Amino acid sequence: METTPELQLDYPCKWEYKLVLSSEHNVVSIVEEVLQERICEVRKSQNSTKGNYASYTLSVLVHNADDRKMLFHMLKAHQHIKFVL
Repeated sequence: METTPELQLDYPCKWEYKLVLSSEHNVVSIVEEVLQERICEVRKSQNSTKGNYASYTLSVLVHNADDRKMLFHMLKAHQHIKFVL
């Protein structure tokens, strides 16, 4: 069974997460709640065909692999975020 090699990045670096959530929720307030004082940028990507969901690109500075993974899990755990990529 092949294992995927560990991602090689030069930290600190800017990392992008793709977020999908219901259109009714405010992505900026959700990101501020999760990331608290961290500086980040949120850009809208697109809406679903019926307009029920919206996707966003979140850019944030990560300091190491553990930091990057921790942010992923914190975003994924939020009740209003449907998917994190």
